Amino acid sequence: MEPDNPAQDPTDALSPVPAAGAGRALSPTGRLRFFFGPMDCGKSTLALQIDHNQARQGRRGLLLVRHDRSGAPTISSRMGLARTALEVHEGMDLREVVRDRWARGARVDYLIVDEAQFLSPDQVDQLAELADDAQLDVYCFGLATDFRSTLFPGSRRLFELADELHAIQVEVLCWCGRPGRFNARVHDGEVVRAGDTVLVADTAVVVADEVRYQVLCRTHYRTGDLGPATVTGRQLSLT
Repeated sequence: MEPDNPAQDPTDALSPVPAAGAGRALSPTGRLRFFFGPMDCGKSTLALQIDHNQARQGRRGLLLVRHDRSGAPTISSRMGLARTALEVHEGMDLREVVRDRWARGARVDYLIVDEAQFLSPDQVDQLAELADDAQLDVYCFGLATDFRSTLFPGSRRLFELADELHAIQVEVLCWCGRPGRFNARVHDGEVVRAGDTVLVADTAVVVADEVRYQVLCRTHYRTGDLGPATVTGRQLSLT
């Protein structure tokens, strides 16, 4: 018996190529990605590498940062790489930042956001909106937890909203040789357990009464054991 519609290929339903117009109901969207890890794992280096790779393909990006360790509006790597960025302030609407660029005739294809843990949850929501409604690719880089081993509010919101979560694979070691995951705040040779969440300093120390950070394994974070030798080097300015 002949099929009712002989012009219709019965194998069409198995075709890997969708019919014309089949995807019209779906709008293209950008993606919100969060790359996270402890201090010294190369987050800022990766941010600058992704920006470099995107720009080489002719895409136009906007670099944002909140509280870079240098104290300047830059994305800076401990390997010596740095690029000027726009400093994100408390209460800044990131959607308006992008709209302002558009109003001035600039193209924005993607955002690079370093030190994203310091963003407010509202600002993370704005990044998600830019990914969904403006089709921007948003790359966020930051710490997951603070010196109390508690999630930063911005990081928590990124874990809740991001399309992709990437734990950076560069291993950072505690002084004992085990993997380090905890960002300990050190003052006068002691691990600090309380204080303001936002206190920008580097991982080196000049004199004992200044603040620095040290990556520790869980055991030595709990016990406050900083190891047999202190880290040497120059601490960056907090102003």
